[in-house]
Amino acid sequence: MAFPTDENVIIGLERADDAGVYRIADDLALIQTVDFFTPIVDDPYWFGQIAAANALSDVYAMGGEPRTAMNLVAFPIDEMDLSVLRDIIQGGIDKLEEAGVALVGGHSIQDKEIKYGLSVTGVVHPDHVLAKKTVRPGDRLILTKPLGTGIVNTAIKAAMVSDKLIDRVTRLMAALNRDAAGIMSRFDVSACTDVTGFGLLGHLAEMIEGSGVGARIDAHRVPVIAESLAFASMGLIPAGAHNNRSFRESMIEVASAVPRDLMDVFFDPQTSGGLLIGVNQEAADPFVKALREGGVEDACLIGEIIDDPAEKNEVG
Repeated sequence: MAFPTDENVIIGLERADDAGVYRIADDLALIQTVDFFTPIVDDPYWFGQIAAANALSDVYAMGGEPRTAMNLVAFPIDEMDLSVLRDIIQGGIDKLEEAGVALVGGHSIQDKEIKYGLSVTGVVHPDHVLAKKTVRPGDRLILTKPLGTGIVNTAIKAAMVSDKLIDRVTRLMAALNRDAAGIMSRFDVSACTDVTGFGLLGHLAEMIEGSGVGARIDAHRVPVIAESLAFASMGLIPAGAHNNRSFRESMIEVASAVPRDLMDVFFDPQTSGGLLIGVNQEAADPFVKALREGGVEDACLIGEIIDDPAEKNEVG
């Protein structure tokens, strides 16, 4: 199938990436993305915050700055009080204000199920666009948020999670990737993506597929929400994690010492997850130090890109 395009499309549908990029001048390109989903927390205000942070993340992952957004809303107006919708939208507005992004419009429909998200437009210099498939052999891999939110949210549905952990995970999902992206712009970064529905290993597979390189992950250096390991061992694993494993397991080689529950976390679908960044080997340690000093406290060096025509993810 052929898609409409022209010579100013820098990143479009010919390759899967986090957003589309279109050149409008020699020194300016637009980044465009859209994302919305059903509630993943009970509190409508926090749902709005998380959905907005998740939509903005794609622009940060492409090396850009989000500038404008439009609301996307589906709501059962005949079955639910409008105060719920107001709280969702207020959550989104507050997150946009935090990010310095203007809300310029939107669209709503009546639906049986709540859905909320944003279309987002950002800007970037055409020479500074970050794609996901441009990692280099020798690059180090940095992850900026801990994994396990999908498993914790599954445990929440089973009423097995403390209020303290619910609050911590909710705030983690609502946290912007803005600070990490700003610090990233100061280093020799080759590629970036945000870790969302495909989980860590699914998104890493996207980065190396078709590139002629592989990845080596040090399993015990990957930041995880500690409680997610216990929940995984109880079988509280979302269906998406099983789907991610089935889809990508042919690309993955796992050392026998890596526990099954840790691999479950690596396949766990994330909502508004962190950035997965490929950075020059010499810059890796200073980059992690700058991230942590800049408030991205969970940032960790988790692995490296290796020469591998078989394009395998080695987890050891």
